Amino acid sequence: MKKTKVGIVGLGRLGKEYARNLSFRIRSADLIAACSISEEELDFARTELEVPHLFKDYEEMLKLQELEAIFVISSTNKHAEHIVKALQAGLHVYSEKPLSSSIEECKMVEAVAAQYPKQLAVVGFVRRFDPSYRYAKQKIEEGAIGKPYLVRSQTIDKDTVAAWQIQYVKSSGGIFHDYNVHDIDLARWFLGAEVESVWSLGGAYKYPAFEEAGDADHVMSTCRFENGTMAVLNAGRTAMVGHDTYTEVVGTLGTLRIGRPAAVNRVEVYDQHGARQECVETFWDRFEEAFLRIAEDFLTCIQEGRQPELTLSDARQATLVAEACTRSFQKGELIKVKELA
Repeated sequence: MKKTKVGIVGLGRLGKEYARNLSFRIRSADLIAACSISEEELDFARTELEVPHLFKDYEEMLKLQELEAIFVISSTNKHAEHIVKALQAGLHVYSEKPLSSSIEECKMVEAVAAQYPKQLAVVGFVRRFDPSYRYAKQKIEEGAIGKPYLVRSQTIDKDTVAAWQIQYVKSSGGIFHDYNVHDIDLARWFLGAEVESVWSLGGAYKYPAFEEAGDADHVMSTCRFENGTMAVLNAGRTAMVGHDTYTEVVGTLGTLRIGRPAAVNRVEVYDQHGARQECVETFWDRFEEAFLRIAEDFLTCIQEGRQPELTLSDARQATLVAEACTRSFQKGELIKVKELA
């Protein structure tokens, strides 16, 4: 099997998992380079993955002649810059979501990518590659629930990661860009339309430091779509049970529920606490297979010369709606999405 020679920038919590997949689980990948400003992260790539070329300078890594593609798993505020530089270096590029928290940066990246039509530029909305979500999409296309008109979707993290996210807010764009961008993409995908207007509420109910940072630990948004359909999107950082991601699609003939309960397996526990199912701990526990599949698909697209399902336009639309939600939350008023476009 032909292997695509890839590099990765960013080896934090998620970057390490991508790097492990590229090193050990994806047969079509050959991870030959890694970049990080952290010596500890570079040591991980050196000792655990045996990556031959390590860099602290991203532009130096891009000069490596053998490289064919880059995985951008850096902080959100670096995504646009890293994507553009990879394209200008003649490489295919996959980036973690979101494309950016800035609408203008999204447009800039699209304009640059248009200059390099033979190179792929993909933003990883991983839930589209989760087997359960893909099955739900198939059922919708088959007409199993009639015409879908309402999506309820949430991204809820376990409380154990909330404290360190207070600092992360500075580079992530906030809870709507970091969390709800997934739910926004799913709602667009399932309802087949763009968001017309949003109304968002929320607060820092458990961690006041989020309010001091201009953000929240729990939010909810109501969205109206251009075709008259609706979505209610929820995001939170303080769940005690685990990573509670869940989506419901309501149609004229039925309903699809995806991921509820967010069970770690099919075992039911009966003990002194009652009857229950244990919950997955993290987003990686829930979507490990999807992360593997989306990376495999990107590399397959390169080798087969086909276009990926996800486009930069999808990423820009998700950022556009996330920004509308952010402004609605900050101003306490309805925001019409087109006014921000």
